[in-house]
Amino acid sequence: MEWIADPQIWISFFTLTVLEIVLGIDNIVFISIQSGKLPLEQQKKARQLGLLLALVMRVGLLFSIKWIMGLTEPFLHLGDTFNIENPSWYRYLTLSGRDLILFFGGLFLIYKATTEIHHKVEGHIETATSRSRPITFRSVIIQIIILDLVFSLDSVITAVGMVDQIGVMIAAVIVAVVIMLLSASTISRFVNDYPSVKMLALAFLLLIGVSLTAEAFDQHIPKGYIYFAMAFSVLVEFLNIRTEKTALQKLKDEVDK
Repeated sequence: MEWIADPQIWISFFTLTVLEIVLGIDNIVFISIQSGKLPLEQQKKARQLGLLLALVMRVGLLFSIKWIMGLTEPFLHLGDTFNIENPSWYRYLTLSGRDLILFFGGLFLIYKATTEIHHKVEGHIETATSRSRPITFRSVIIQIIILDLVFSLDSVITAVGMVDQIGVMIAAVIVAVVIMLLSASTISRFVNDYPSVKMLALAFLLLIGVSLTAEAFDQHIPKGYIYFAMAFSVLVEFLNIRTEKTALQKLKDEVDK
């Protein structure tokens, strides 16, 4: 029990918890958008199940650290396949298991975000019965599982790179997911209540998809830039919403007079 008195353990725990929450924002946004397509009575269940599956995946991957670290070892050398001798290009075309997961996960996210943006721009109304292929609870959960795997892998590799004790990693992941569960309904309601916020969220999912595919080819976009852009854009959108509400209230007051 000596670890309880070790300040380094607690610093690592709180730092990793905050980082896991930040990394989980992408997951919550995607789950919120996907669950929003279901009937109202199924949405909360889909969000909770999606986040619980994310927790199970993260903890399971943490117990498979040896396998996880093996995923970072290159095994696919596309430079040899295409006879590329340039060292820079050869390095970019040397892929690991993690790279392939990030690449296909990023493509999936780009596809989903682009499809949803197209529906919004074209003016389609999304309901559970409005499409030729009806949206089912199972189809939504399957899509959430696919992205959970991608986000979980990225999250676990980050945890392994920051902390040595598996107990600290698991505790941080559990706390982060619990906080995400408590905030998921509020975030989901906010995203789905305001069409402009939902469009903004889809744009960020598209950006994150591009970031994941770029990272697969060793082109790292600092996540701090992405999250700062997200926070700044949400702040601007929040100010726009407050301005519209104030203007509508003033108009209502004048009409009442």
